[in-house]
Amino acid sequence: MSKAPLAAYPALRLRRLRQAEWIRRLVRETVLTPGDLIWSMVVHDGPEDEIAVASMPGAPRLSVKKAAEAAKRAARLGIPAIAVFPYIDGAKKDALGSSAADPDGLVSRAVRAMKDAAPEVGILCDVALDPFTDHGHDGLIQGGKIANDPTVERLVEQALVQAAAGCDILAPSDMMDGRIAALRTALERDGHQDVMIMSYAAKYASAFYGPYREAIGSGVLGSGPDANPTDKMTYQMDAGNTDEALREVAMDIAEGADMVMVKPGMPYLDIVRRVHEAFALPTFAFQVSGEYAMIMAAAANGWIAEDRAILESLQAFKRAGASGTLTYFAPRVAEMLG
Repeated sequence: MSKAPLAAYPALRLRRLRQAEWIRRLVRETVLTPGDLIWSMVVHDGPEDEIAVASMPGAPRLSVKKAAEAAKRAARLGIPAIAVFPYIDGAKKDALGSSAADPDGLVSRAVRAMKDAAPEVGILCDVALDPFTDHGHDGLIQGGKIANDPTVERLVEQALVQAAAGCDILAPSDMMDGRIAALRTALERDGHQDVMIMSYAAKYASAFYGPYREAIGSGVLGSGPDANPTDKMTYQMDAGNTDEALREVAMDIAEGADMVMVKPGMPYLDIVRRVHEAFALPTFAFQVSGEYAMIMAAAANGWIAEDRAILESLQAFKRAGASGTLTYFAPRVAEMLG
């Protein structure tokens, strides 16, 4: 892109374009709107409308009824989509994550209720086993290792149940090799050709997921009867790698992903930018639970200006090239943006 040559001071005074709010708005390069947001939400199966999550103030678990009401609220606020994550009763968990494929399970009921309440709002479903396994891993454990191909088979079963319930976007977050191709093949075979796939293509093994594990009740890794290994480093990405992220994205695109995601968001803005520039494909960022919790904790202590910090953080994703951001702040931000 050609650029105009810079004049010399005082002919050039860059502060002229910052002197009032109206001119700052007029020349702003990146504008955040409610249409840039996907509301990240945890649902539960109990009678309580809301259950507070200590590490995520302001982002409680919602009942199916309240999730349906939230879908209506999203429609009013102009939020285009909601990402649903389940809190599963421990009694329903096992080493295989069997309840993930229950057609009458929590996720299916929540999706149906939300689509009935607000059909114009897109619903994104997490395709992963960790909310449903007693060991907290995203995959099946065999011989002390996460077994790739058997996990993919279970993910396909889960995804087809979600698609049948009315999910618009399947978002596999497991980081197993080959799962996008398997999902796309199964969707085409079963008549779900319009269901979209947003791949967690570059998902890093991150310390920023801690509050989410509390929110969905996945517990401490390694706590189940078959619990080995004790972390997710063998399948989620190493924080030191960037070129590998491009290979992961390229692989998922080739296998049929419609959109890709980088997770976490703020610590990986460089990855968002590289993916956006390399592939020109809709690229999303996930402002994960740890990012949310840090902002809320700092604001609670009076260390930062809460609303400004929230808006600034989300503006950073769009400035880096993200098409949109999954965030627990979505309804609050949409109200702030008017």
